[in-house]
Amino acid sequence: MIARLRGKPAANTPEGLILDVNGVGYLVHATPTAVRKGDSADEITVETYLHVREDVLQLYGFADRSERELFVQLLSVSGVGPKVALAIVSGSPVAELRRAILRDDSDRFQAIPGIGKKTADRIVLELKEKLGGVEAIAHEAGPDAPYLVARDALVELGWSLLDAERALAEVDADLSPEERVRLALKKAA
Repeated sequence: MIARLRGKPAANTPEGLILDVNGVGYLVHATPTAVRKGDSADEITVETYLHVREDVLQLYGFADRSERELFVQLLSVSGVGPKVALAIVSGSPVAELRRAILRDDSDRFQAIPGIGKKTADRIVLELKEKLGGVEAIAHEAGPDAPYLVARDALVELGWSLLDAERALAEVDADLSPEERVRLALKKAA
């Protein structure tokens, strides 16, 4: 299993990122964050997953370990292959996806092209027990945690995700989540 590659980004093609490792060019189907990592550096390290099928070996690349771990967890879900798993991991930050799973938010996954209601429900159902819990999600979110708490609170109150994000963009980022929600509600009234 090839778990990590360090090398020079040689090209970014529609098929993926080509990473030159000691003169050997590896084609890596990478997340956008891994590709961006390669845009600004002479040498990068990419966490990888080698998918083996009868007729092909495919490398998938990730900016960090958490992306790769979620990708592997998604592969364990019935009906989710590597292309769909990559699309899911590429669509949103890992902490946000994990939070959606813990909250039974299958709509988040249905919004991704190629995922229907049954697959989205299966993802939430099968992965909910495998995830570390709410504390792990808050820790993973890091400095964005207060923003995410405030945004999620507005969504729970019936706001759309887009409206909640717009409202919070107009509120001071140094405030507590409770204050952010209070001010967003006040401005909306």
